[in-house]
Amino acid sequence: MPISCPRIGGNLPQVVLRQGRCVQFSSNHVAGFISFFSQSHSPSVYSPKNRSRVLKIASPSNFSTSPSHPLMEDPERLSLSSEAGGERYSRELDVAVRAVQIACWICQKVQDTLVFKTNDGNSSGSNDKQVHSKDDNSPVTIADWSVQATISLLLSESFGTSNVSIVAEEDVHALSKADGAGLLKAVVETVNEALSEAPRFGLMSPQGNLGPKEVLEAIGRCNSAGRLNRKFWALDPVDGTLGFVRGDQYAVALSLIEDGKVVLGVLGCPNYPMKKEWLNYHHRYHRIITKLTPPASESWDRGCILYAREGSGEAWMQPLLHKNKSLEWPNAAVPIRVSSIDNPALATFCEPVEKANSSHSFTAGLAHSVGLRKQPLRVYSMVKYAAIARGDAEIFMKFARAGYKEKIWDHAAGVVIVQEAGGVVTDARGRPLDFSKGIYLEGLDRGIIACSGAKLHERIMKAVDASWNSSCL
Repeated sequence: MPISCPRIGGNLPQVVLRQGRCVQFSSNHVAGFISFFSQSHSPSVYSPKNRSRVLKIASPSNFSTSPSHPLMEDPERLSLSSEAGGERYSRELDVAVRAVQIACWICQKVQDTLVFKTNDGNSSGSNDKQVHSKDDNSPVTIADWSVQATISLLLSESFGTSNVSIVAEEDVHALSKADGAGLLKAVVETVNEALSEAPRFGLMSPQGNLGPKEVLEAIGRCNSAGRLNRKFWALDPVDGTLGFVRGDQYAVALSLIEDGKVVLGVLGCPNYPMKKEWLNYHHRYHRIITKLTPPASESWDRGCILYAREGSGEAWMQPLLHKNKSLEWPNAAVPIRVSSIDNPALATFCEPVEKANSSHSFTAGLAHSVGLRKQPLRVYSMVKYAAIARGDAEIFMKFARAGYKEKIWDHAAGVVIVQEAGGVVTDARGRPLDFSKGIYLEGLDRGIIACSGAKLHERIMKAVDASWNSSCL
């Protein structure tokens, strides 16, 4: 838990941690500690290359242990940067990764109930109870609302509600209707259960359970229709909801945008295995594995989280937290890099599964014209960006059909992760994606191209120029 959390900060005049115990000290010691800490250290550490060191406070002779104070936090969670001054956005990235870990826990729990038990015949009718259709007929589940509420609450808890601006995909309209009482009850229960798990992920949980009003307020604060601040978070609580309800790939995407630039991105991929060799098997094979191996087995390595901070030149991947374990930063994180393949005949390209919002025929024509011979990797959601960033594929192309506008939360986190992993992401004219115009990627020229390197990227753009006028997009 970052030391600058408002709740811990509010308790500093009374106690600090010392070897796992709370100690009492004077106001002079408090002032000295705060001055030393704020001038010399970053609140927390993220990059696994900078191993965190535990906060240790020297014990003056007039310090006395105080049994009256409860233990506030595990001292292993109160970490400092090993570099004086730390790195910009490092605390935001730390909290974001932990929050997405919790969000993935929510999604796995809901998906297991929604898909696996239903398909096994143990939970008949659960789909009808947990999936709701939006006005555009796209699905939204209990997981979408629960993740949005939970991340909204965790960010507000960590940075203060007045300092947090979030734009996200879901609203409270369906939950607020009279016939949405059952959905709202399920969402409230899921959010409270998730928040009770927060300490396991190194974050603070609220005092007592939240009611429907607080949960609706948390979802509503992510006002996608409101005016964007100079600095705001963009959240897609479950990107690829159709994949989610089918038991397929989906993602939780959280990014921080400042002055139109994505400064950090976190991408949770609960069904995308850490080990590349597992990609040869459908993720539902996990159900068989879990029946053949003990519940604590980590042989499957189901799910991962990718993250990056703009300008760092690094992107990282860590496994999802296994059941009943606590997150120990950096949670076995490993660096990821894009593929070095630049021969189109050897390259793999990704494209969306859904045909409603993109043209498979146009991308197929482009693939043929540049010499791509492999079958495309078709996956739901921003998992496509994960595939590029960690070298499982080399090209992602998306060309929307007429009338469809790309939303910022569908791309922001993936873009910064691919770029920091060494890749290139632009529109089809070669221009950076513009996240400064609101909730849509306004001014997008034709489509989006993400590649593992500049050579492949250049060939794709030339093919687009040659093919565009003859297309029907």
